[in-house]
Amino acid sequence: MGILINKNTKVVVQGITGREGSVRTKYMKSYGTHVVGGTSPGKKGSDVHGVPVYNTVKEIAREHGEIDFSVIFVPGHVLKTAVMEAADAGVKNVIPCVEGTPIHDIMEMIAYCKAKGTRLLGPGSIGIITPGEAVVGWLGGNVEWANTFFKRGSIGVFSRSGGQSGTIPWVLREGGFGVSTVIHTGTEPVLGTSMADLLPLFEEDPETEGVAVYAEVGGSQEEECAEVIASGKFTKPFVVYVSGAWAPEGQRFSHASNIVERGRGSAKSKMDAITKAGGYVAMTPTDIPVILQIEEIASVRLVSFQPTFFLKGEFPWPLCVPSCMFPAITPRWLKKLPASPPTSLPSTSKTPCPRPKRKRPASSLPKSLNTPVPA
Repeated sequence: MGILINKNTKVVVQGITGREGSVRTKYMKSYGTHVVGGTSPGKKGSDVHGVPVYNTVKEIAREHGEIDFSVIFVPGHVLKTAVMEAADAGVKNVIPCVEGTPIHDIMEMIAYCKAKGTRLLGPGSIGIITPGEAVVGWLGGNVEWANTFFKRGSIGVFSRSGGQSGTIPWVLREGGFGVSTVIHTGTEPVLGTSMADLLPLFEEDPETEGVAVYAEVGGSQEEECAEVIASGKFTKPFVVYVSGAWAPEGQRFSHASNIVERGRGSAKSKMDAITKAGGYVAMTPTDIPVILQIEEIASVRLVSFQPTFFLKGEFPWPLCVPSCMFPAITPRWLKKLPASPPTSLPSTSKTPCPRPKRKRPASSLPKSLNTPVPA
């Protein structure tokens, strides 16, 4: 069943008559989301793709009852007003699909929503999806791609990156798994809800058997997840892939929220915290389903890669369950490694980690990706 959203979740769209609001409303409705209304001051009585337009969120709540989610498509400088309007109307969850919001506005929004009992996801989140049930935001882009990348299953997914939110679900699908709910947490330096806040919800969900994370350097969300795991509030398998681990200390990487400070936020600190708490670290996204298969089949712990090797630019040697125990699920590249690690990489190498080479059939990709590119 997943967490937070399903086919019965009542959703409103603030800013529904704008370009983004209109396009994303069409996608959500086509996917099966229960969109009950949208707002655009002064345009009450019109409709967008069959969704009635109101002046305020309170008007929608009076007509349709308690609202579960509001997804917001307005410019960043007026986002605070829209979020407070939703909170005043008693909306349970708010997702602002907006970037570039002033930091002081974000802090005010977070405090206001907490006082009103509203969960704020983001800002800067592209949304949340429970495959086969509903999508709020524009995670997936269109119905064809959403059905291709997000297969219904038992693994919950967090992503720090909006553009990479489909990476983990895709490799899970290729590895024989599916996803229960996928959440993009947002890209701003300060967020209303962190991964650690949502982790207990996956623990309570009977259909979720594990959680996989697309992480990034900077911030402390992964370390906070480690604290939740160590406290015993989350007991299911937890696998994290940290992108940008190659970046030298002090180099800016990806979003504005990716800031390393006070010894927290570096790739090493994240990997150390997760492994110490009992989670797993994957050195490539394709390692995630392998780790989950070992956990699922044998109920054994995989000793994670030593991050010190990786961070120093040396060969990231895996201390892993012997291949002879699980030959069918051990990656091909892992079987070919020599018995002892080399002291350094050859000078011609461009990547610090060997990656499996897979040739996917064109039929497995969305039609739009099979179109030949003109010369």
